[in-house]
Amino acid sequence: MSQLTYLFRTAPHGVSSGREGIDALLAASAYCEDITVIFTGDGVYQLLQGQQPQSILSKDYAPMLKLFDLYDIEQVYVCEQSLAERGLSQADLIIDAERMTLDTLKQKLAEAGKLLSF
Repeated sequence: MSQLTYLFRTAPHGVSSGREGIDALLAASAYCEDITVIFTGDGVYQLLQGQQPQSILSKDYAPMLKLFDLYDIEQVYVCEQSLAERGLSQADLIIDAERMTLDTLKQKLAEAGKLLSF
């Protein structure tokens, strides 16, 4: 399988796309070794620590993000502009994602073999 890029742009728990994207990402990792994951816009909220989705009767899938290392998903990026606009820092995130500028993010997206957006 060729290179895959997963782009997360939506906030968690309002719609199921974030959870479905993480499920698809983990499943694809069995068949593809070249996976890039990018969180931008409201998608940075997917990485936020301390979420309590049970209060809105939603499943907490944030612990699945911690499985990235186990699944050899190493290219994980977060847009630093998106973090700054939302008053978030690296310390607020549940996993260690490499910060990237908006220009670098655009370049990564342009280089993507196949792009899946959630």
